[in-house]
Amino acid sequence: MHSVVKRDLAIRAAGRVDITTAKATEVIDGFIKDIVDALVKGAEVTLHGFGKFSVKTQAARTGRNPQTGAPVNIPAKKKVVFKAQKALKDAVQ
Repeated sequence: MHSVVKRDLAIRAAGRVDITTAKATEVIDGFIKDIVDALVKGAEVTLHGFGKFSVKTQAARTGRNPQTGAPVNIPAKKKVVFKAQKALKDAVQ
C-alpha cells in the first residue's frame, strides 16, 4: 500500500491548475489551517462529495489497568470525527 503525503498532493494540484508546487503547498497549508481553526471553534466542516469533520466529546469513564486489573478513571476528552459522504464511499468501493 502506498502512502500519499502533502508533497504528493501539492505536486498533483500544481499540475492540475498550473501553479508552482510551492504555491500549491501554501494553499494546502492554508486549507488545513482553516479546517483546524473551524474545529477549534466548535464548527463542523463539510466538504460536499467528500465528508464532514466535527468534534465530539467522549464522556469520562472508568477503565481497567490491564496489568493489575485496578480501576482507572479516564477523563473526558474531545476527538475529531470524520464521516465520509456517499460519493466518497462509492468511489472507494
